[in-house]
Amino acid sequence: MSDVNNSKSSRRQRGFLLLGVVVVLAGLAYGAYWYFDARFYESTDDAYVSGDIVAVTSRENATVMALYADNTQTVKRGQLLIEMDPAVVNVNEAAAEANLARAVRSVKGEFSRAASSSAQVEQAQVQLALAQTDYQRRQAASADGAVSAEELAHARDSVRAAEAALDAARGGHEQSLSAIQGTDVAHNPDVLSAEAALRTAVIAQGHMRVVAPVDGVVAQRTVQVGQQVAAGTPLLAVVPLDNVWVDANFKEVQLQNMRVGQPVKVTADIYGGKVTYHGHVEGLGAGSGSAFALLPPQNASGNWIKIVQRVPVRIALDPNDIQAHPLRVGLSVTATVEVKDTSGPMLASQAAATTTHADLGEDSSAKADRIIARILAENGAGQIVGASRVK
Repeated sequence: MSDVNNSKSSRRQRGFLLLGVVVVLAGLAYGAYWYFDARFYESTDDAYVSGDIVAVTSRENATVMALYADNTQTVKRGQLLIEMDPAVVNVNEAAAEANLARAVRSVKGEFSRAASSSAQVEQAQVQLALAQTDYQRRQAASADGAVSAEELAHARDSVRAAEAALDAARGGHEQSLSAIQGTDVAHNPDVLSAEAALRTAVIAQGHMRVVAPVDGVVAQRTVQVGQQVAAGTPLLAVVPLDNVWVDANFKEVQLQNMRVGQPVKVTADIYGGKVTYHGHVEGLGAGSGSAFALLPPQNASGNWIKIVQRVPVRIALDPNDIQAHPLRVGLSVTATVEVKDTSGPMLASQAAATTTHADLGEDSSAKADRIIARILAENGAGQIVGASRVK
């Protein structure tokens, strides 16, 4: 009986010894794995896909007449999305065109009045010269008694009257010049003001066709046909899914060796572990999420409890990976950063090289230029290029 117990005890000891050896070997293996590889990676599943959400808003007070795109549909930059009722803006544009034509004709009239007043000044100068000549002749004759004193006084009064007439003519001419001096018809302030009003009307007319500002997918359409919208009312949004990134929220204790430019591997829950996205760290947030919260924490209270903070890290993804396996804004992902190479900067040194440029529709300036040139030509603005001056 004693031999049996000794045998069982011996086997148990060998089993514990073997288990201990296995545990030690496993610990050594894990330690070696951690030292040579695992410690150079920081991972988090508190990460989400982010992207630009380009808002499309109404730029004028108008009524929605037609819709050409709906949620989930893919649109191209410049594609017509919404058409507004142009009746009111068309009337305003026609009124602005008429006002410009009226301003051109009015300024041409000012030039004509300036030319007429210039002729009146010249006529008054001639009258003064005649009166002065007549007065000088009578003054010379009065020395011989050939001209009476009364006649000489009349001649002198005629000179004064001619001088007063010349002063009045010059004043009228200067008044005529005040509205047109130094400009031609096309650059007169009244004409330029009318042109500005016409440009405003043309721009408003161009706003009646709302186009896609970027390539992307339509989302958050809130407008309906027949709806009266005010300027600034959100109509829908376009999300460019070919330019998304990942915002990964790492714990503050994970950021010691994290640098801009380090490689990142990302897996998305939508595809599981079958698809791996490649990217790099584009930048680290300027503060923790709680620092930018609507109600920042008040840590100076007596019941303070330390909470590990998280800092958002922006990860740029390979466009080829995104094109092969499209992502959606808000999807959950897991990000793993390789922090072995710490030679990169901790802060991004410059702004991103790529920027989203929006297409806001037809260039209304070119259209306005054509209309203005036509109206100026039709109303003879080029026939008068300056105003005469009288010294």
